[in-house]
Amino acid sequence: MAIPATGESYDYIVVGAGSAGCVMANRLTASGKHRVLLLEAGPPNRNPWLHIPLGYGRLFTDTRYNWCYQTEPQPECHGRNVIAPRGKTLGGSSSINGLIYIRGQAEDFDHWRQLGNTGWSHADVLPYFRKAEDNERGADEHHGSGGPLGVSDVRDKHPLAQAFIEAAQQCGYPKNDDFNGAAQEGAGFYQTTMRKGVRSSTAAAYLKPARSRSNLNVVSDALATKILFDGRRATGVEYLVGDQKRTAMAHVEVIATSGAFNSPQLLQLSGLGPAELLRSLGIPVIADMPGVGDQLSDHYFARIIMRSREPITLNDAARNWLLGAKAVMDYALFRRGYFAIPAISAGCFIKAHPSSATPDIQCSIALYSIHNLGDWVDSFSGFTITATLLRPESRGHVRIKSADPRQAPAIHPNYLATQKDRDTLLGGVKALRRMAKAPALARHIAEEVDPGLSCDGDDALLDFIRSRGSTVYHPVSTCRMGQDAKAVVDERLRVRGFEGLRVIDASIMPAVVSGNTNAATIMIAEKGADMVLEDAKTAAGARAGA
Repeated sequence: MAIPATGESYDYIVVGAGSAGCVMANRLTASGKHRVLLLEAGPPNRNPWLHIPLGYGRLFTDTRYNWCYQTEPQPECHGRNVIAPRGKTLGGSSSINGLIYIRGQAEDFDHWRQLGNTGWSHADVLPYFRKAEDNERGADEHHGSGGPLGVSDVRDKHPLAQAFIEAAQQCGYPKNDDFNGAAQEGAGFYQTTMRKGVRSSTAAAYLKPARSRSNLNVVSDALATKILFDGRRATGVEYLVGDQKRTAMAHVEVIATSGAFNSPQLLQLSGLGPAELLRSLGIPVIADMPGVGDQLSDHYFARIIMRSREPITLNDAARNWLLGAKAVMDYALFRRGYFAIPAISAGCFIKAHPSSATPDIQCSIALYSIHNLGDWVDSFSGFTITATLLRPESRGHVRIKSADPRQAPAIHPNYLATQKDRDTLLGGVKALRRMAKAPALARHIAEEVDPGLSCDGDDALLDFIRSRGSTVYHPVSTCRMGQDAKAVVDERLRVRGFEGLRVIDASIMPAVVSGNTNAATIMIAEKGADMVLEDAKTAAGARAGA
């Protein structure tokens, strides 16, 4: 890391070295023609737990690598402040997530196109998913090989995960060996963002190979505080290294890749956002843009904790030194065992609401149990089955609470605000209980610990969902792509009404994808990088012909 002299100029400044930012840094510097500055608010990714798949559990409450945000009190969740973790290191959330590789349904991207976003149908984005992948199964019409991102099958097929898949089939759901293939519906093992038992974050997959390029400068522990403008053109970025304020200038573009919470925060701090809010905080208004930070959408889930009949869960390995020592040796010698298992290893995509034509609930099994997210595992042999609401109707917002960039924004996802959201998730929880009663899984269950079988009936189950449910950490849409007046970016991810400024991360999604969001965010960055380079080539050609 070389901290540049204040005022130093680059072609591109990329703000945020997360799932999207690392992709951008790699692709924009590959030709050697463009000088790029990559700013990351968090530290370098040297901690070994950032690379060991099981490390997500060790870093969940570590403020060095996790922003550890919380939502505002959620009205439909009994006024609770729900945790809202986000990665704060090279690789961003791809360095601390559960490693599940899910793209979403083809219909999700066709819906984006139907909203007027030319170039974002499933047929348009599939080449970018394939371009990113180095899938250990090899290339086919749905998958790619030889790309930067390691995509692997689960290395150890745990008996509880196998039982979950069998139980889903006993409940009438089909077997599915590829959730990212021809169809999503059904039960099977997840693929993961791993390569040979090691996490394949975007820092490892994209940024590490690019670090040796002389035209890339990566600065960690650098908090962007403001985008600089000359009229309606972005010209640079102001940022803090420690308490020292610095600036960097961009000849071509400033690209915000800070995610669904921090990208709208940066735009608002820079004077782009709801005018009344900005004025109330003493921030000069450059553009009244009420869509900045608006339309926040996130996946909310409910979880049921089971006591296992056998000591075969991660709880047991974590609390029994012999089992723990075996897990360490399995990983150290073979890159196998509990340390190489993602947060959730098997799942089942189902249709829970009568009106849904495609799966609207993602059921999964985790090989451990915890009563409060972020806690150490329970003292008994336990595992967890979960139901996630895939296409929430509820929308919220992200709004700064202070002109101080070091202060967390107000995050209000507005979980469970619509009747359909509540009905769909309730249907998902009922489906989970049916799977738990199926013979394949029932033989492993000693009892349902939380909520317990005394929690019965729709009203009681819904109250449990409100009281104990949480986020699956997939916030999107706060700098939404679209053609309407409140859309923040156009179909080429340019901030509307401005030159030299784009947002390229999960915040641009017009609607959340039906599944985990990391793969789709990487796709957005792959496609966004091509757009940036295409526009630069077009502009250069125009200058040459002038």
